[in-house]
Amino acid sequence: MDRTFVMVKPDGVQRGLIGEFISRFEAKGLKLVGAKLERLSKERVIEQYREHLEKPFFPGLASYIMSGPCFLMAWEGKDAVAVVRRMIGATNPAEAAPGSIRGDFALDIGRNVIHASDSPESAARELGIHFAPDELIDYSRIDESVLYE
Repeated sequence: MDRTFVMVKPDGVQRGLIGEFISRFEAKGLKLVGAKLERLSKERVIEQYREHLEKPFFPGLASYIMSGPCFLMAWEGKDAVAVVRRMIGATNPAEAAPGSIRGDFALDIGRNVIHASDSPESAARELGIHFAPDELIDYSRIDESVLYE
């Protein structure tokens, strides 16, 4: 099974969307293996978005992510990174398909409610930034036998 990192951004937290997002991932069959509500430090935001440090939008992005609490999650399942990315939709909500999280809940690229790792390598890196190994729980869901061949 693969693991991926998902973060409900401050706008999603403020709008009370955490439960909706968790419900969608659970209904899909993904397993929540870690979660916490935190206000991210500047250091963690820099580490999270290090590929964007030199881009003109980074200062605004960093300020936004630090503006309120974020809900951090670790999800597990077969092809979890790809499955979650399809579920959240395109980064630009104007291009996100209806039925995707961003397609249903976001209007602006700068306030697109959710982040998810874009590759298994990014997932491993981002999970390591936000979770200590003992904060991720191994367990079996009772329905795993009907979810997978």
